[in-house]
This record gives sequence, structure tokens and C-alpha cells, in this order.
Amino acid sequence: MQDQNYRPGTSAATEAGAAQPRFGRIDLGLDHVRSAVRKAADWLLSQQQPDGHWCGELEADVMLEADYIFMHTLLGTGDPGKMQRAVNEILRHQNEDGGWSVYPGGPSNVNYGVKSYHALKMMGWSADHPVMVKARESVLSQGGVVECNTFTKIYLCAFGQYDYDAVPAIPPEIVLFPNWFYFNIYEISAWSRGILVPLSIIYAKKPLKLLSPEQGIDELFVGGRKNADLHLRWDRKKPISWRNFFLFWDRVAHLAERVHIRPLRKRALKKAEAWMLERFEGSDGLGAIYPAMLNAIVAMRHLGYSLDDPQMIRAMDEFEKLGIDKPNGEASYPTPTFRMQPCLSPVWDTAQVVSALGSADISPTDPRMILAADWLFSKESRHKGDWAQKVKNVEPGGWAFFYNNIHYPDVDDTGEVLLALKAVDHPHERQQHEIAQRAINWVFGMQCKNGGWASFDRDNTKMIFQYIPFADHNAMLDPPTVDITGRILETLAAYGYTRRDKRVEAAVQFILKEQESDGSWFGRWGVNYLYGTFLVLRGLEAIGFDQNEPAVQQSVEWVRSVQNTDGGWGEWCATYDDPGTRGVGPSTPSQTAWALLALLAGGDTRSDSVAKGVRWLVNQQQEDGTWSELIPGRNGESYYTGTGFPRVFYLGYHLYKQYFPLLALTTYDKAMRAPAE
Repeated sequence: MQDQNYRPGTSAATEAGAAQPRFGRIDLGLDHVRSAVRKAADWLLSQQQPDGHWCGELEADVMLEADYIFMHTLLGTGDPGKMQRAVNEILRHQNEDGGWSVYPGGPSNVNYGVKSYHALKMMGWSADHPVMVKARESVLSQGGVVECNTFTKIYLCAFGQYDYDAVPAIPPEIVLFPNWFYFNIYEISAWSRGILVPLSIIYAKKPLKLLSPEQGIDELFVGGRKNADLHLRWDRKKPISWRNFFLFWDRVAHLAERVHIRPLRKRALKKAEAWMLERFEGSDGLGAIYPAMLNAIVAMRHLGYSLDDPQMIRAMDEFEKLGIDKPNGEASYPTPTFRMQPCLSPVWDTAQVVSALGSADISPTDPRMILAADWLFSKESRHKGDWAQKVKNVEPGGWAFFYNNIHYPDVDDTGEVLLALKAVDHPHERQQHEIAQRAINWVFGMQCKNGGWASFDRDNTKMIFQYIPFADHNAMLDPPTVDITGRILETLAAYGYTRRDKRVEAAVQFILKEQESDGSWFGRWGVNYLYGTFLVLRGLEAIGFDQNEPAVQQSVEWVRSVQNTDGGWGEWCATYDDPGTRGVGPSTPSQTAWALLALLAGGDTRSDSVAKGVRWLVNQQQEDGTWSELIPGRNGESYYTGTGFPRVFYLGYHLYKQYFPLLALTTYDKAMRAPAE
């Protein structure tokens, strides 16, 4: 029997009499665990902003710095010093083979190679520089420029480095399609909407800024640009296919462009412009995400907005706020650099931190917790955004990921905020209750037909749209996922819902149907099966699903089977390309925490596997209470455990490695204090 009177924060002397568990050859004192919890909680509390929130850095890839140089070169704007430091950031991430990766430690990617090479060229780098020679060899080995995706090619077109007639058509007329039409902009994902609407304006306006011959990239075409077939290739193995169907209509659209048969173009451009401007309001830029913001700036400039127009100034200011300038370098990489974040994550980070601190028994009436709750209250979206196109007669009441974005609250953030608010006893209890109930009603309104939840929209599942030529960014849709659904089950359980509610039971059945044959679950928003499995098991445990059921026991066994010999867990982003490698990768604090949380939620509290994982976390903690996920020998790069778009875009959340280990250790500590059954 464990000491049930213990609360984190008590002294070592108080703990001296507590039983110390033994796991085979592994001795682990709970005093060490509790010390780690205290240090982690103290560090997180020290990072709280004066107004109550948290926001860690969000890293992505060199595409952001390359596109930063692209935009400012195209518009003739930008700080030359920042742009030069952006070059240093690009060079920092170059692989040994000369290319650049989608995630640190991954294989070189042709899009990133072409964009980085072109950015360096625009910044004055010569083609015969050793860095450029290696980069060129890498790009050519991957098929050259013609193998790039639509977004890369359109950006190249703006500098005369590709042909507008050869890229997939993105006519602005798509904004005119009515909601009852099978294809309309509300049948694609929210992020695709934000990216494609301004990109359709760019496609229509076809900006062109000619570069000097020395800045061109003809050498990146296999056999030379003159000999390259720039058009998308038909699927000759399957002449009757959706790909060929959409390619046919793409050719028709291009023909209409060439002969100027565009009777609705003026009207479409006006509507696309109005659509963008409407979504600027109450938001930190269009969609509050990097690519949409960049495209909007370029689109407005070519619609005739001057650089001193208030809308243009505002859009540029919001875009530049994503930058992190390090003119003196930093400890892990002393070279001066400038990097861009894909967006900012304050609501997400604040909710996760508050949940973890609440689990660590920080008092629900602690002024710092109250302050955080007040900040979250202030970020509630009370606006009918794009989601309301499909969800009728539901009162708005959710949260977005960002500082400000009233148009795009999402289910995942809303669920996590609701969990965080459960850790706080706010003095305005009635207000807290009303906000929570409103959000729960909104979440139920967003439930998909199959019982699961997606992020920004309901039933955004028309898989046929993935074959549209400009959909090669692999993120055209926003289908329901088990990781979000698992989080929502945990949330609903915290507010008293049970499987007797048909909506809850539908979610449980959705999750069970999605389980992989080895017992794991796919993680859409975190890397990868460790993330999905942890959230599913947390949700099932909270809602009262029997831990002895085969689905749970099989998943627990899978988690144990992929534990590393050092006691931790890890998983590469490459598992999205090769699911056969799921659960394989160097140990990281965030993924080890997810694995432990999965095991604990599945009823495994006393196995050798759990003990080794806890010991790994405790041993890896630094003196100041933090954890590190730096990759050895990679110029200060970290392992990425967040997912933007599978196979295309990954994220490094700097606070993941802090609050998830705290949550895992406190959950373990509580499990050890629970009476043995």
C-alpha cells in the first residue's frame, strides 16, 4: 500500500517513510520522481508571461527562410541583415549530401533543395561555390525541378524560373462555387483554404520579376530547362483514373487562360479579395499561419495595394512577428541567424501547461492558475467562422491555436483548454461553467458522421479531392482522427459524460475501428503511433473502457515492444512514409512521456518497462528542471515530434519536452500512490 497522504511539494523528510517500489533489477525511489516533478513544475511556472499565458518556440524547416527571401526579393522589401541571417539559418540545416530535409535528420527533399538553392542564388551565391555544387547534385539526383510540388513551382514562376502554363491551374473562380456544389472551398481543409485563395489570385495575376542570368536555376533541370518536360504527366498505366480526369480539366483551364475566356475573372478576384480581408479581422494575419500570410501579402501587392496601405502594413507586421532574430547567435549555434516560425502556439501551450501543473497538484486556486484561466477566457472565439458553413444552429464557443484567430477555432485546442479549466477553481465559477458548457456544445456540433472529430471542420472527407493537381501538398482534407477523438473522450469524461451518451459511444466505436493490426493507433497531429496510442488510451481510460479488453492490452503490449534499450521511446517522422518502422527512433523526452502515459492509461503501472521509462526521464532531466531533445552533431537541431502535414511538414514544439514529461511523471506518481487492487 502506497502513502496516500502524499502531495507533490512535501519535503524529502516527509517522504522518507514512503514505500520505494522495486521493479526487478530496477530500483527507483519515488523521492527522485517527486523531486523531478517539483523542478519541472517550478521551471514551467518561471516561464509564465505576465498576463498569464505560455508560448514556446515553434520550429519548422528551411522552407520558411527560403520563402522569406523569395517574398522580400519579389516585393523589393525586407531587412538585408535579416535576409543574410536567414541565409545562415538555411546553411545551418544543410545535409552532408548537399540537400535539405523536411525534418532534422531526415532524407533530403527536392522541394527544399530547389527552394534553398534558389534563395541562395538570389542572395548572391555563385553556382560554383562548393555549397551550391553539393546542393545542385542533391537536387538533380532527385529528378530536378520538375519533381517539385505546385507551391514551389508557382513561386519559381514569379521569377521566370518555371512556366505558368505548366503548373496546375488554381483559378480564382473556385471561390464562386456555391456550397451545394460538390467541390467548393468549404469542402477542403481550413489551412488549404487560407493558402489557396490568395494563391489563386497570384495565379491569376501571374507576377513576374526577372532575375539576372547568374540568379537563375536552369542548372537544376535534369538535361537543362530547354529539354525538360515541365507539364504534369498523365497516368498511362491507368488511363481511366481520377488523376487523368482532373488533369484533363486542368488542361481545359489552361486553354481558357491562354485564349482569355474568363468571363467571371473580375468577379472572382473581387470575391477572393473580400474573402481574405474578412478573415484578416480578429486574426494575426490570414489564417495566422505562415504560408497563407505570405500568399496574402503577395496577392494584395499584385491586386494593387501599395506598401504603405494600412492593410498591407498590418499584413507585413503580422508576418514579421513570426521571426526570431538571433544577431549574436545562441548557445547551441553561435552563428547569427534569423528564422521564421510557421505560426504561434500560445493557446495550445498554455492549456497543456495548465493541465500538467494541475496534475502536479499545483493548487486550483493558485493565483498563477487563475491568471492563466483568465487569459484563456479572453481567447474564446464567439464568432461564427468557416466551420459554421456546415454546422448550423450551434452557438460559437471554442478556442484557436493562436493569439488571435476568431475564424478558425479547432476541436483539439478546445478539448485541451476544457481539460485545463478543470484544473482551476476560478472565483467566477458561473462564468467558467458557462464558457465550458458552450464549448462542449460546440464540440458536439463538430462531431463527424462516423463518430470521430477532425480539427477545424466537420465531415471534410471527400477523398477524391486528393487527386486534384494542385493538391500535392498532401493536406487537402481534414478528416476525423483518433488522436483528437481520444482527447475529446478524455475531456467529455472530465465533465461527467459517459458511454451511455450515444455520441460518446459513437466516438469509442470509431476509435476501435481505426486500431492498427499490431494494436497501435495512427497519430495525425504528433509523431506518430506513440502519439496516437497515448491519446486513445487516455481517452478510453477516462471514459471507463475496460482495460482488460483485447484492444487495450494489445496496444499496451505494442508500446512495451518498441521500447528502446536505454529505457526511453522514440519515433522518427519517417514512420509516415514507412509505417513498418512505427515506434522506431532515438529516445526523446516527449515521446517517452507519451509511451508512459499510454502504458499507465492501459493499466500497466508496475512493469519493468514503466520503471525503466520513468528512470530514463528522471535521469535525462537537467538541473534546472528541463529536458533537451537536441540531436548530437546537428548544429543545435532538435528532434521533431509534432506533425503539421504527414510526409510534408513537421514541427518542433519547444515546450513539448517540458510539459509532457511533467504530466507523465505526475501520472506515474499518482498511480504508485493508488491502493493496490
